[in-house]
Amino acid sequence: MKNVTDPFLSLGFWPSAGSFGLNTDILATNPINLSVVLGVLIFFGKGVCVSCLLSDLLDNRKQRILKTIRNSEELRGGALEQLEKARDRLRKIEIEADQFRVNGYSEIEREKLNLINSTYKTLEQLENYKNETIHFEQQRAINQVRQRVFQQALQGALGTLNSCLNNELHLRTISTNIGMFGTMKEITG
Repeated sequence: MKNVTDPFLSLGFWPSAGSFGLNTDILATNPINLSVVLGVLIFFGKGVCVSCLLSDLLDNRKQRILKTIRNSEELRGGALEQLEKARDRLRKIEIEADQFRVNGYSEIEREKLNLINSTYKTLEQLENYKNETIHFEQQRAINQVRQRVFQQALQGALGTLNSCLNNELHLRTISTNIGMFGTMKEITG
């Protein structure tokens, strides 16, 4: 039986050319591990075409990549569609916001004018109330002055009458007044 390492050992006798050289140390080059891996592949790969196996692996990988690309394209299309919907909603919301802003400014102006108008009306009402109050107080003061003047005039007249009238004249004035009241009662009655 021949030693397995003999062909590899004979490589050690080759002369090295310049800086190029072969490493003849079997443990350093690891040919044993490579031969084991190749042996396992050959043993389990009997009846299987290596190129067919590689072709199938590549086809499967290609199909997975194509499927992933299609899925990615579908997801991209869905994302673009959602993006367009979101942009449309954003445009609509911006338009509504502008309308609210314009309507809000219009409403603010309208409310401001209404407030100014109602303030003017309230001021007019207060001015009218003030004028009515002043007029009422003036009338009351005038009436009080009239009443005092009348009372003073009446007291003065009574004082004059009392000092000028004697009993007989006083009785005659009373009977004349009673007669006038009787005549007035007959006319009205």
